[in-house]
Amino acid sequence: MNEIRTHAGMNDPQRASSPAEAPTESTSLLLRELVAHLRHYRTQLRQEWARRITGARLLTAMTDEEIFAEATSVYNNYVEALETGTLEALQAYARNLSERIIPRGVETHEVLGIVLLLRDVLARSLFSKYREDFAKLDRILDAYEPAANRIANTVAVGFVQERERVIMEQQEAIRELSTPVLQVRERLLILPIIGVIDPQRARQLTEQLLKSIRANRARVVVIDITGVAAMDSHVANHLVQTVEASRLLGATVIVSGLSPEIAQTLVNIGVDLSKMTTVGDLQGGIEEAEHLLGYRGAQSRDIAEAEG
Repeated sequence: MNEIRTHAGMNDPQRASSPAEAPTESTSLLLRELVAHLRHYRTQLRQEWARRITGARLLTAMTDEEIFAEATSVYNNYVEALETGTLEALQAYARNLSERIIPRGVETHEVLGIVLLLRDVLARSLFSKYREDFAKLDRILDAYEPAANRIANTVAVGFVQERERVIMEQQEAIRELSTPVLQVRERLLILPIIGVIDPQRARQLTEQLLKSIRANRARVVVIDITGVAAMDSHVANHLVQTVEASRLLGATVIVSGLSPEIAQTLVNIGVDLSKMTTVGDLQGGIEEAEHLLGYRGAQSRDIAEAEG
């Protein structure tokens, strides 16, 4: 309703300074007064905030000196955001802080906790300053609360986003470690797969394998799925596509460790197993790969020459 009244009086010169516009100017003045107060008492307020953080057992992975140092930086950025009304500097600092404290085990509830503690410390300071003027206190709090909420939300969102990024990187690293492409001979790669294969892991597996085929100029790849208990039709189709994509890059794929259940899944989706080279186990896969690469024939000739 305030916005409607403001627009209605925009073309009326006599209403240019009407009460509808007064709250904006009043809020700005109140925030400047608030910022001046927070700057004047910043040492005491930062010390009190750091003491409250330690007392609440938040940021326990950090020393008291580190907590005070971070409290000082957060406080300064907090006051700057109140003064300027912009959050860019605070957002940048929140990302930087998150990058430094997440690896140390700091949890989301701790970050939310310290921000709420700062709001409480500042609010108590305002109550103390304006205890003789409740009307002024109400106006100060009305100006402060929306800005404080935006600041708290900015810090919390920045931390959560950084935490999600770290988790995704860790998951990607785990997936890469769980599907290593190994070069056992020149032009021969082995991809042992263990555990559950979901669509995302299947895509990552294919990308990693194709990159390795190209980088190592591989001619034969052994994909061992002995450690895979089950495979749905979507992942089975992806396996077939991986075999075809590898063939397009010039590599023959041998699938070893094919269980009866997975073989049945491949048949059910219409895969012609006669078009896939399959062997019973990994050792058989390596022997078949060496035969395709000519290693077995070379070994036989070496033995015959030695005996001769």
